[in-house]
Amino acid sequence: MGDCESMIPELKGEENLIAAAKHIVKALGSNKSLTFAERKILAELGTQLSTMTALNESKDDETSEIEDRLHAVEEKIMRWEEDQSTIWDSGQEEASEYLNAAGEAQKLTERLESLCLNKDDDEYMLLQRAHNILQKAMERLEEEFRHVLVENRQPFEPEHVSFRSTEEDVVDGVSIISFGDESVEDSVQRDRDSVSRASEEYIIDLIHPDVIPDLKCITNLMFNSNYDQECYQAYTSVRKDALDECLFILEMEKLSIEDVLMMEWVSLNSKIKRWVRTMKIFVRVYLASEKCLSDQIFGELGPVNSLVCFVEASKASMFQLLNFAEAMSIGPHQPEKLSRILDMYEVLADLLPDIDALYSDEAGSSVRKECHEVVRRLGDSVRATFLEFKNAIASNASTNPFAGGGIHPLTRYVMNYIKILTDYSDTLNLLLKDHNEEYPGLLSPDMSPTTEEESKSGSSLRRMSPMSSHLLSIALILERSLDDKSKLYKDASLQHFFLMNNIYYMAQKVKGSELRDIFGDEWIRKHNWKFQQHAMNYERASWSSILSLLKDERIQNPGSNSISKTLVKERMRSFYLAFEEIYKAQTAWIIPDSQLREDLRISTSLKVIQAYRTFVGRFANHISDKHIKYSADDLESYLLDLFGGSPKSLQNSHRR
Repeated sequence: MGDCESMIPELKGEENLIAAAKHIVKALGSNKSLTFAERKILAELGTQLSTMTALNESKDDETSEIEDRLHAVEEKIMRWEEDQSTIWDSGQEEASEYLNAAGEAQKLTERLESLCLNKDDDEYMLLQRAHNILQKAMERLEEEFRHVLVENRQPFEPEHVSFRSTEEDVVDGVSIISFGDESVEDSVQRDRDSVSRASEEYIIDLIHPDVIPDLKCITNLMFNSNYDQECYQAYTSVRKDALDECLFILEMEKLSIEDVLMMEWVSLNSKIKRWVRTMKIFVRVYLASEKCLSDQIFGELGPVNSLVCFVEASKASMFQLLNFAEAMSIGPHQPEKLSRILDMYEVLADLLPDIDALYSDEAGSSVRKECHEVVRRLGDSVRATFLEFKNAIASNASTNPFAGGGIHPLTRYVMNYIKILTDYSDTLNLLLKDHNEEYPGLLSPDMSPTTEEESKSGSSLRRMSPMSSHLLSIALILERSLDDKSKLYKDASLQHFFLMNNIYYMAQKVKGSELRDIFGDEWIRKHNWKFQQHAMNYERASWSSILSLLKDERIQNPGSNSISKTLVKERMRSFYLAFEEIYKAQTAWIIPDSQLREDLRISTSLKVIQAYRTFVGRFANHISDKHIKYSADDLESYLLDLFGGSPKSLQNSHRR
């Protein structure tokens, strides 16, 4: 036969292989004998042909086995295609059987994929059939997955934290829109919730624990079958609805930024308080539990898969809550909003570590970044609102004097306002640290330290906290405003009376609250002295001229030392007229503080009654009873009517 190897062309492909085989057969037919080399290569060829034949027979057997198993799986899966009932509602046995069938379909598909060499193989047709069966199984499992998630959802009842209705919020949430509101002292009330952190860090079952193993099986099966996206979508869709329902239970409605900016303050105030409580519960209870659920179901597939599912399910709800906070940060910087914005800032800043832990890695970066940005914006809003508050005090001009000389609404508002702010000391010190004020530089000349001790006190003021210096400057701005308002009174005595009332109120507010630690005892002593000075100036302006009528100076007859009865009678008549005028005017004046009112009445009474008794006693022989209109006891009784805020007249109520 010649050299067989040299006779075989270097051909490729099936046609070339057949052509080469025919060439060998033809060569063998024309040769009677074979060389050693020819016999060797033909023997090797025979061995290879025998091996290939055995493999093909084995492959045919495997394909046949796969086809039989696939047929059995198909029957189980297609049976449920005709049955519209839910598999998991039919019992655990049916559910397990279906999961096993779907798992078998997935394994058979993988085996067929390894056997298929080209599209003309019988195996390829069988693979197409397996893919169709697997797709049917995955579509059904996706439906069942949704169904199990929905039907086994546990009700969310936040009974472990205090939660009040909107109506209650409105009652204690009324705040002041302007400085002119008389009810400011009762209205500016801090309503910080006393929900302990321990009660908030609480994992609850959002899905009944009994179905978690089945959900994990479905998830693993869908992921292994390359239906991970369908599984993601089914899970996130159901859990988004659950999170929406949670916010509905917590009474947090969806509001656009425009909705928030247009809302009336009373309603907005209530919603802010609800937002503060909702954030604590939602993040530390619900989202923590949501993350736990995601880890339970997707944890075996890796932390990334679990985190992605959690983030996709929850980020819309988080953005809804953050959207409300953002709206508050960009709204008008009205003073009445400051404590509420501080509440929002504090709760969100406190929750940042929780949020960073929940939304870790790249998957949660969008939520993390937005939370940090909203905290920054709320901080900016706090600073702007705080400074606007100071400007509002300074610009609060009046055109008419405050009736009765009592405590001006501005004084009540400001002192209650800054008293509330002491609860936020740490936060305000943080936010105002780069906006500090040198308080001593703001002191007016009459308040500047004059002694060595006071100078040391002034030096310490320069080292005080940012919030302290700001609150002291606010008190100073208030005093300046009150001084301007006092000048609206034409009566000098009423000017001092007004300032006495208001500075006394300021001093008492500081003395009886946390403001004492900020303002210091030296400030209190100084303002006690100031209100006492105004009280003395009031007495001097009101009573000096009338008491001068009761002095014995220039009461003699001209050219002699004898007492002039006419002058005595004239002095008595003038005194009574002046007293009646003061009585009529100052019964309408008001001192709200009972202790201050009593003290000033006693002080005034001591001076007036002593002077009156002395005068009447000394000139008793020169005047008859008919000229004594009021006894000393009468006058003492009348003086007790002063400062009650209800005008009276002695012309109509002579008690003798």
